[in-house]
Amino acid sequence: MPRWRASADGAAGDDEGAAALEFILVGVILLVPLVYLIVALGAVQGQTLGAEAGARHIARAVATAPDAATAAARTDAILAAVVDEYGLAPDAVEVAITCTPAGSGCPASGATLHVTVATRVTLPLVPQVLGLEQVASIPVQAASVQKVSRFWSER
Repeated sequence: MPRWRASADGAAGDDEGAAALEFILVGVILLVPLVYLIVALGAVQGQTLGAEAGARHIARAVATAPDAATAAARTDAILAAVVDEYGLAPDAVEVAITCTPAGSGCPASGATLHVTVATRVTLPLVPQVLGLEQVASIPVQAASVQKVSRFWSER
């Protein structure tokens, strides 16, 4: 007895099991990029949260510090903690501190402190060959603004 049967329109064929194979093939083809996208977005989100936390905490610590030496010590401690907690690359993190009004020293009593933390997120599974890790990286930046205490000392 033949394994195939003629259909009502005269076509012959055996499609038994083909749907499962097609489903598995299409599922794998679509699943791999979806998983990569989720992992990459998770890495970007983690680095973004780290940059935001660093900017916010550094701005608050510097604005409430009694003097410049304490502010510098607090900035270093907070930056080290944020880099460790969020897995930021220490050499890729840049911190910029500016004040307004621009005429006074930074930070100064009563000034507005602007802290910006910037870093780059390297996408997962990108090889470190021919500088691809620099090309396949996403810049992340966070900023925070804080009013400096009027009890700030210039010591």
